[in-house]
Amino acid sequence: MTVSIARCARPFAAAAMSLALLATACSTTTDSADGDGDGAATVTLQLQWFKQGQFAGYLAAVDQGFYADHGLNVEIIDGGTDIVPQTVLAQGQADYAIAWVPKALASRESGAGITQVAQVFQRSGTLQVSFADENITGPAELRGKTVGNWGYGNEFELFAGMTEAGIDPSSDVTLVQQQFDMNGLLSGDIAAAQAMSYNEYAQLLETVDPATGELYTAEDFDTIDWNAEGVAMLQDAIWANTDRLDDEAYAEQTVKFIAASLQGWAFCRDNVEQCRDITVAAGSTLGASHQMWQVNEVNKLIWPSPDGVGVIDEAAWDRTVEIAKSTTNAEGSTVLTTDPNSEAYTNEYVLQALELLREDGLDVTGEAYVPVEVTLEEGGK
Repeated sequence: MTVSIARCARPFAAAAMSLALLATACSTTTDSADGDGDGAATVTLQLQWFKQGQFAGYLAAVDQGFYADHGLNVEIIDGGTDIVPQTVLAQGQADYAIAWVPKALASRESGAGITQVAQVFQRSGTLQVSFADENITGPAELRGKTVGNWGYGNEFELFAGMTEAGIDPSSDVTLVQQQFDMNGLLSGDIAAAQAMSYNEYAQLLETVDPATGELYTAEDFDTIDWNAEGVAMLQDAIWANTDRLDDEAYAEQTVKFIAASLQGWAFCRDNVEQCRDITVAAGSTLGASHQMWQVNEVNKLIWPSPDGVGVIDEAAWDRTVEIAKSTTNAEGSTVLTTDPNSEAYTNEYVLQALELLREDGLDVTGEAYVPVEVTLEEGGK
């Protein structure tokens, strides 16, 4: 399998699948009563993209036997450009899925029966990056600039930030459909480009500056962090099938799956190098230094988690919903038209999972978490 420089983004419009498909689709996985012959329940997890450091906690939970300890045999399925994980889940073709909250909520509004059961990323990893000589240190400085974005719903933090700064995205900037790399920024075609802190931003720091013959450094760039601007939206979360949560066996399995997944993320918090190696061994063709960067930066999005890792913060949820409802793109459309109903998320299962982990003495808040130092190599090798 060839794994490209990864994108966690997915077209939320593709999630608007036929209700007939949702009604007739059959699960390709076994229920928790079935197993692999050793008494373990066979469970499938659909990722947003190919295996990389963004998903290291789940890979570690397989590698370290955390799922097996909870009686689960978990198969992790790669995503791709034409795969919408929440739709795969809603159609019964996976037991759980990892998806950004606004995209999954758009799918729910289109009829997908899914419920968020854990919020892994506590902070947004989306940045707007520019060369330092552009002097773009905040959204207000984007006025009159050529601004790149991936579209497909990934632009809503950017658009919300510009709107808050009094900039009309449809007329006050030149919007460019950005490719899933940083070539537009490096070539000068884009003044400010969209990037994930754990991926595309690292691509810049893995590139040789032709003026110096050395790798670019952080001092060569300015970044706009949407967390600091107050318009961050919730990203990687664990989603379950809403109807199946009424089944006691699936509900119990969900608690176990969350517990083992969060144990995997705690392991990656405390064992960054080992999780880098696990990710590379899982099939990623991204370089070792790039994966080390990814795991470290993703840890920063998760830890510390004062309320307990995976707990869905109501204020962050409400902010995400409000931005999804109120911020329009250049075509005048929004992610959501109405508030999600009461089945959109629940902390019921993650709180039970956290209790299991606490009973085992696991640190589920990471209050003393300190990131490691990562040295990137040219090309991420």
